[in-house]
Amino acid sequence: MTESREHLQTLTEIRGLMERSTKFLSLSGLSGVSAGLIAMGGALAAYLRLRKGWFTFFDSAHYDTFTPMSRRQLMEFLFIDASIVLTLALLAAWYFTSRKARRQGLSVWTSASRRLIGALAVPLLAAGIFCLGLVYHQLLWLVCPTMLTFYGLTLLNASRYTYRDLEYLGLCEIVLGLLSLFLTGYSLLAWTIGFGVLHVVYGTVMWLKYDRPTHGRPTNGLLTND
Repeated sequence: MTESREHLQTLTEIRGLMERSTKFLSLSGLSGVSAGLIAMGGALAAYLRLRKGWFTFFDSAHYDTFTPMSRRQLMEFLFIDASIVLTLALLAAWYFTSRKARRQGLSVWTSASRRLIGALAVPLLAAGIFCLGLVYHQLLWLVCPTMLTFYGLTLLNASRYTYRDLEYLGLCEIVLGLLSLFLTGYSLLAWTIGFGVLHVVYGTVMWLKYDRPTHGRPTNGLLTND
């Protein structure tokens, strides 16, 4: 029995070394939770500023009349709101991921993390330019479905370089984005669910599965990651 345990431990260590070289396993569940809470805060700010219900935001037929602001004021507000949400979410993700990496005795900047950033950056940059094109052509009601769908595809692409659980979040984002394409009056609600609620749920599950300190088992997800 002792020899079997030693063999199992050796195999686990080998697997851990292989995964560390190909996958970024310091991604913290608290990053997802914080990003979701920040996104919900940004959505709440939009709801209060635009003075409309969650179910009447960017109706494709009447998106010009849903707010007392001018189009320029609307664009400026949404740009500032989105920029603040993105900046705070990135800072929170960096903080919690760096903290987890330090606790694991690992470096954040590795070949695996560089591949992960590349897998995230390219499609997100394309999505950003595409959304700017939609705004330029005054197709505002298409921005939310586009953001959610592109983001889901980005997560599917990035899941190859970190925990495979990211696939499930990506699939949920894609489904929500496609639904919001046909239910355009629900854009703010869909955005809140996609970037807020789903991130909180995903981050909580990831924290319970990989980050929560437990006795008698590793907390870096090497044994439970598939």
